[in-house]
Amino acid sequence: MTLNILFFSITIKKRNVGLEEAVQQEMVEKIYQENKDRQISVHHLI
Repeated sequence: MTLNILFFSITIKKRNVGLEEAVQQEMVEKIYQENKDRQISVHHLI
């Protein structure tokens, strides 16, 4: 009889986000949302 056991240890740390990175991320999300809204409006026109 063979018993194989495999253990994984996963550690998740919260990242500290700098001011520039936070502003950049906010701008990216805004652009993404605008493009998504534009796609939806074009889809409704078709």
